[in-house]
Amino acid sequence: MKRMFAALLLGLFVAAPAFAVNKDNVGCGLGSMLMQEKEGLVWEIMATTTNGTSGNQTFGISSGTLGCEKPAKLAVREQLDRFVADNMDALAVDIAMGEGETLGTLAELALVEEGRKADFFAALQMNFDQIYPDGGINSVQVVDQITSVLERI
Repeated sequence: MKRMFAALLLGLFVAAPAFAVNKDNVGCGLGSMLMQEKEGLVWEIMATTTNGTSGNQTFGISSGTLGCEKPAKLAVREQLDRFVADNMDALAVDIAMGEGETLGTLAELALVEEGRKADFFAALQMNFDQIYPDGGINSVQVVDQITSVLERI
């Protein structure tokens, strides 16, 4: 049994160069970075295994590193979280009025199309009490509420 496994493994290493497969098969991650100049099935399997078992592919996707792209929605959410945290009071005033520079910046960060901005502003203003229910709300909760309103318009 051991000899059969060894023979199969040896056969893969010898035949691997004949299987130059598209590098897109393995995805992004540390394994892909380490094996990027290698060709063949065995190298792709090693890259895939490294990407999948060490958890680095998840890190790469969420951080936009290791040859991975960060999902647009995640990047937008991070920008919104940071902006709202830095502008809680000014944003509350602008939402209450249904206009303002802070609200305009929020719309741009949320990727609201130009033709939908007026509806976005009006929807936020109508839902002000939901977005800012009390003085104890934090910025993450505000973004959650704003996102909820944005999904409905």
